[in-house]
Amino acid sequence: MGSWGSDDKPKPSAAAEKPADTITAQNISDAKDHAARGQTFAHSGKTDEALTEFDQALTADPYNIQALYGRGLIYQGQGQHQQAIDDFTAASGLSPQKAEPLLGRATSYLALDKTKQAAADVDEAVQADPNSAAAWSVRGQVYERLGEKAKAAASYNRALALRPKDDSARNGLARTGG
Repeated sequence: MGSWGSDDKPKPSAAAEKPADTITAQNISDAKDHAARGQTFAHSGKTDEALTEFDQALTADPYNIQALYGRGLIYQGQGQHQQAIDDFTAASGLSPQKAEPLLGRATSYLALDKTKQAAADVDEAVQADPNSAAAWSVRGQVYERLGEKAKAAASYNRALALRPKDDSARNGLARTGG
């Protein structure tokens, strides 16, 4: 006769109890290490090695913003703009108040002639970081392409106020008559 507390059933192992998609502190640490190595490779121009490290980081921790952003920049540099947009979108979703993923995505949208999407991103980027000269400069480019010279000139002016030696913003201002 079995009792209510009978131990007749085999107990699952600890590994079997843990869902496969659980991210541990070790995963997060490993992902940070891979992302840091990926950054180092990217800065030294070793994009294949950087991509491998970023992919390993994202395998360990799919929420690693540094790896998503870094991989997005590499994809962008290789002209793989849709993949870049996907990574920048994921990074932006994980850190909504950061201008960098928004600017990255806006730049890829511009490359794909999706100027209205780029405009939404640069407007959000300058709200997230109003002291980002890069955000204001890219915003100028977007509005210049949309034919909105007043908005473009105002953006270039703001970029120059923040970074007086920004030749791109200075040239944009000259083109837009600001």
